[in-house]
Amino acid sequence: MKQLSQFDSIFVYNETTSTPLHISPILIYDPSTAPDGIVRFKDIIAKFKERIHKSPVFRRKLVRVPFNLDSPYWIEDKSFDLEFHIRHIALPQPGDWRQFCILLARLHSRPLDLNRPPWEAYIIEGLDNINGMPSGCFAMYLKIHHSAIDGATGNQIIEALHDLDPNSVIITAPDNWEGEDEPSSYTLLKNAYLGMFKSPKKVTRLVKQLINSRREENKGYDGKAFENHDIKDRIRFNNPVTPHRVFGGLRMELQDLKHIKNTVGDCTLNDVLLSIVGGAMRNYLLAKNELPENSLVAGVPISTRSKENSNADGGNEVAGMRLHLRTDIEDPIERLRLIHGDATTTKAYANAVGVELLSTIVNSIPSGLASLGMRVAANTGLTSKTPAFHTIVTNVPGPQFPMYMCGAKAMTWLGAGAPLDGTGLFHTVNSYFGSVFLTFICCREMIPDPDFYHQCINSAYRDLFNAAEKLRQAIPENATSAKKITPRKKPQAKKVTTTTAISSR
Repeated sequence: MKQLSQFDSIFVYNETTSTPLHISPILIYDPSTAPDGIVRFKDIIAKFKERIHKSPVFRRKLVRVPFNLDSPYWIEDKSFDLEFHIRHIALPQPGDWRQFCILLARLHSRPLDLNRPPWEAYIIEGLDNINGMPSGCFAMYLKIHHSAIDGATGNQIIEALHDLDPNSVIITAPDNWEGEDEPSSYTLLKNAYLGMFKSPKKVTRLVKQLINSRREENKGYDGKAFENHDIKDRIRFNNPVTPHRVFGGLRMELQDLKHIKNTVGDCTLNDVLLSIVGGAMRNYLLAKNELPENSLVAGVPISTRSKENSNADGGNEVAGMRLHLRTDIEDPIERLRLIHGDATTTKAYANAVGVELLSTIVNSIPSGLASLGMRVAANTGLTSKTPAFHTIVTNVPGPQFPMYMCGAKAMTWLGAGAPLDGTGLFHTVNSYFGSVFLTFICCREMIPDPDFYHQCINSAYRDLFNAAEKLRQAIPENATSAKKITPRKKPQAKKVTTTTAISSR
């Protein structure tokens, strides 16, 4: 039995029927690399059985404390049934992107059963008309509750389920897993009572850190070293969300994004991606005559997981930054440079106050009070009344080498996050094997036209790439700079490579 941290408990207490809080990696496979070119559903179940011991996430379920007086516990589910969690479905013909994303949006809108281990895997066949992929592909859509994992541990779980070559490596290590009996209400209440005496000690340890952090924060604001990221304008994404979702996105070549980064100089790949998101949201809101004069603000999660705690045990070890997306700037190069400057100063702010401070504060609040506050916030819609940002953009890098499921090569690795009341648009960035996939999931009432939003992302990407190419061509060959610019070999007439429109309408 293992108790959830109060940070992990946030995702349990704040879940509603309209805001299910799971996150989902989505992979598409080419079965032609598998033995005989076939992958059977029973092969995938066997693979899960073989690898399931690599993460405790798969076989443990939640047990709540009576009256929510303390954070819930994880216990090993004695009634665990693997085949309940893995489902087999297929798209009807023609099996294209639009059908696929409609299905993903519908699956993602359904809450998980929190009386069982909170995850489900859907093996989806019939992907016969996916642009750039052979006919006969299949997908795995895996959704896991956010209380169990964050983006980093989610990636580790995916890598644990896969092989590095088509010849599957059979793991013969013994699996000594055993189920647990559910604890009695008396035991849970006794633990909650004893836990109350630990909270004052946690608070005492926190006071000094808070004082020092506040001092550094005030220095930064007084010296105008830190920017103010308070939301000045509410937009359509800052309302309560409905249970309905749309999903979409596009693929970009990693080398093209590096070309932008190297040409502009003094920026990161993450800055480039944030600039594309900012351009997309600007394009979309401008077309709706809803673009505010002030810059929109993005919430950007940051992993605080140490190398010593890099296993797939699960849980969340994240903090967050707020960054301006510079949607008030039309020029894509200027937008990118301003985003980089903001990111640099915001990282200095995070270092000054401590990126782990938020989770430390949350975990130091007495559990009964924390659970009550979380449930009140969820039930009263407080988060939608006082939104902290306009969208969330999460970026978890994946491996730059191919992976295989039962011999089938993973061609695409997408992701879907959890829209929230007050922040109904969620962007996910996944990088894998030379490609970067930028996807979005949103309340359907907020983006009723996801095809158009896809076009807005594509236009922002194309505009930034073309602007970087003009900048490169304008630099004299003998010019020197602080950072070497590496020109592309044989620039293509078509400057960007994307998938066909991915939408759910």
